[in-house]
Amino acid sequence: MRISPFSPNISSFKSSAENRNGSDKTEKKDSNPVSAAGEKAVLAKATFAAGIGLGGRLLFELFDGGFVLDTLTDKAQKITAKQKNLSKTGRLVKELGVTAGLSAAFVGGVAALYTIFKAPEINYHGNINTVKHRKDMDVYIKSNAVEKELYTQMNNKAKNADSIEKAKLREQYLQMRAAKNIVPEFVNKN
Repeated sequence: MRISPFSPNISSFKSSAENRNGSDKTEKKDSNPVSAAGEKAVLAKATFAAGIGLGGRLLFELFDGGFVLDTLTDKAQKITAKQKNLSKTGRLVKELGVTAGLSAAFVGGVAALYTIFKAPEINYHGNINTVKHRKDMDVYIKSNAVEKELYTQMNNKAKNADSIEKAKLREQYLQMRAAKNIVPEFVNKN
C-alpha cells in the first residue's frame, strides 16, 4: 500500500469545499456499481433463507413428540378464548391462524439466530465477493469504454470514406460485433 505525504494545498481545500457546496458538478461516468454492502446483503438473504429451512426442520422435529404441538394449541386456545363473539368455525380458524403465527415466529427466530451466528462468515465472504466482482465489473466497464471509442472512431472515418474504405470498416465492424463484450455472470439479467 502506498501512502502519499500530506501537503497543504489551498486549491485542494477550495475544490473540496466546492464539492460540498455542490457548485462543482463532476460526474463519474464509469463508476463501478458493485458495493460491499450489496454483496453482504445477498449473502445475508441466502443465510436467512437457509435459517428458515433449519427452523422449519427443527419445528417438525419438535412436533414429532407431540408435546410442542399440544403447547402451541393450548396457547392458541387461550389467545382465542379472550374473544367472546366468535362462532365455532371462527374460533377454529382463529386457533389455526394463531398456531401458524406462533410456528412462524419460532421459525423466524431460529432463522434470525442462524443469520446472526453466521454474520462473521457473511462479512468475510462478502468482502471476498466484492473484490472479485469489482475486478470483473472494472474490466467490463473499461472494455465498454474502449468499444464505444472504437465505434466512434469508425463512424467518424466512415463519414469521409470512399467505397473501399467503407468495405474495410464494415468488415472491422462485423469483427467487433463478433467479439462483443460479455456481461459478467454475477449480474442479474432481469
